[in-house]
Amino acid sequence: MPKSKFEELVNIMRRLRKECPWDRKQTHDSIKAATLEEAYEVVEAIDGKNYDELKGELGDLLLHIVFHSAIAEEAGKFNVEDVIEGISKKLIRRHPHIFGNVVATTGKEIERNWETIKLEEGRNSVLEGIPRVLPELQKAYRIQEKVSKVGFDWKNKEDVWEKVLEEIDELKKAEKENNKEQIENEIGDLFFSLVNYARFLGVNPENALRKTNEKFLKRFQYIEKKVKESGRKITDSNLEEMDKFWEESKKIRN
Repeated sequence: MPKSKFEELVNIMRRLRKECPWDRKQTHDSIKAATLEEAYEVVEAIDGKNYDELKGELGDLLLHIVFHSAIAEEAGKFNVEDVIEGISKKLIRRHPHIFGNVVATTGKEIERNWETIKLEEGRNSVLEGIPRVLPELQKAYRIQEKVSKVGFDWKNKEDVWEKVLEEIDELKKAEKENNKEQIENEIGDLFFSLVNYARFLGVNPENALRKTNEKFLKRFQYIEKKVKESGRKITDSNLEEMDKFWEESKKIRN
């Protein structure tokens, strides 16, 4: 993208902040939820392999980067040029195998160097930097991924699966004892172990669950559609009929 196009976008936003009553009154807090929403819409476009949609959603996300930068600039904190300079320096600093003299040829070596550099930058823990607002499934994945980069990990996937089975047994025991607090703890442990196993299989559990949720939505909406076609409401149906339509929906390629 020519630099002039980016400058044009920045100048448009600066003008909107001065002349548009709505844009002028916005703050970091007032638009942060929309920023998060735009990021999710980017992911949705990627999942749908809709590149026209992706182009538009990336533009919306870029708008938010420029928006937040303009707000910060007015407060004398930083501007969009500082943002660009900061990420450029970070990329160079964290890729010494490209821009420096460090030798790293495998993904694991590069990831380990990356975490070492972060600690040298002033972080007190390899777990710093994981957003607290991440969905918990994704947060568990990132926690495991980060500690793995510094060598804290299982040796093979078979041991991880044994841990999953162990957590299932512990959950069953807690359920038999009707210990509500322990049941909750064991379900959390089971989820964490399943996330770990997914990681060993090269699957991001957040992506996997999102696809399953979408699949369930489409199949249940098929059930609703079929019931509605008979002139009834979904609440007038029964499990046997819904199961029949569910099986039908599975034969339809979504």
